[in-house]
Amino acid sequence: MTDLAAVWSALGGDPALLARVSAVERPGVLPSRLPVRESARAWVGACALAAAELGARRTGGEVPAVRVDDGAVATAFVSERHLLVGGRAPETFAPLSRFWRTADGWVRTHANYPHHRARLLSVLGVPEDPEAVAAALAERSAREVEEAVCAAGGLAVALRTPEEWAAHEQGVEVAKRPLVERERLDAAPARVLTPVDRDPLLPAAGLRVLDLTRVIAGPVATRTLALLGADVLRVDAPGLPELVDQHADTGFGKRSALLDLSAGREVLEELLATADVVVTGYRPGALDRFGLTPGALAERRPGVVVAQLSAWGAYGPWGGRRGFDSLVQVATGIAAVESGASAGRPGALPAQALDHGTGYLLAAGVLRALGEQVEVGGSRVVRVALARTAGWLLEGRGGADGSGDVPVGRWLAERDSPLGRLRYALSPVVFEGGPRDWARAPGRWGADSARWV
Repeated sequence: MTDLAAVWSALGGDPALLARVSAVERPGVLPSRLPVRESARAWVGACALAAAELGARRTGGEVPAVRVDDGAVATAFVSERHLLVGGRAPETFAPLSRFWRTADGWVRTHANYPHHRARLLSVLGVPEDPEAVAAALAERSAREVEEAVCAAGGLAVALRTPEEWAAHEQGVEVAKRPLVERERLDAAPARVLTPVDRDPLLPAAGLRVLDLTRVIAGPVATRTLALLGADVLRVDAPGLPELVDQHADTGFGKRSALLDLSAGREVLEELLATADVVVTGYRPGALDRFGLTPGALAERRPGVVVAQLSAWGAYGPWGGRRGFDSLVQVATGIAAVESGASAGRPGALPAQALDHGTGYLLAAGVLRALGEQVEVGGSRVVRVALARTAGWLLEGRGGADGSGDVPVGRWLAERDSPLGRLRYALSPVVFEGGPRDWARAPGRWGADSARWV
């Protein structure tokens, strides 16, 4: 439980509550040269314990027992691979999202979204053809490609070793931060939470969560809060469609609406006026002009919990850069570690563990902030970064290889939805009396009204 104790401490939790957690270990799942299985168990376990703790506050009883099963965790961490939509397997990475040889090493690009793909091709000056892209990249250095593509608003990262990242200015800045940054913003009155039923026990029932996140990590956090009873409304820009399968995988329990924040300021203010939690997952600073900084939100809505997610952290020379799990693995040295002794092609973790793990950390931070507000009040901000989660994983060198086989059937479910018949992974956040499935299946992206119900 050492990893769990450290994560729970980073969340400000009472160490005495660790006795409420038990684990089912399944060696061989999430095989990696890094301790992915152990870390994933700790991240999920801390989230489940935070949920159980908040549940106890709302029932007046003992903190429910928490059970973390490596099988459930491993299944959830690759939920996109288990997803079936109408019997169809999902599309994952696009053809131009991959590793490429450069003149002096390797670079990884991310081009799943059309606008990112267009920016990459514009910098390279080639058509949308993998052979043309490969030829263009082979003539340039990895760092040159990284800088040019990022300057154009695209996504490309040069492969680094852990040592190179530790010496990099951004790596130095990230390493200074705690795993979960937690801050009290003001002296807002203590939060009053109404009692809830015990069957099922929904610790976040009655709380409104405005979800301004995309891709995986942020949506995993809000998907978890939705499981726990929160009213989660995800809001996206009309001109920035989400990938259909990604929405299906992370949209459980939520409603999905479209809103142009520039033209729809009145609607945004109406949503913020009664939101208990605001979760943001865009590039740091991208939403500031809409009055969505923690300070501005706390001023308009005293007692709000602001949860912020970023790839590289909201500081340092890369603080304003875009990023995804696969790219953070490359920059921080994880891909180099996973390449193995052959020092050949870069490797990858057995799951998008930075995304999923950071998502559960963010949800845990929100749950603990809500509980602390009951005791002492105050608007709160919780910050996490994929790069900091990566640093945590690298600090614990020494994973284990394995078959990765796990009997996933017990952690999968099926149901009908507006998207078709879905097969999906159940949440690994499990505690006595808690929910085992979401109250609603994902609907069509953007089909709901941008209003609280």
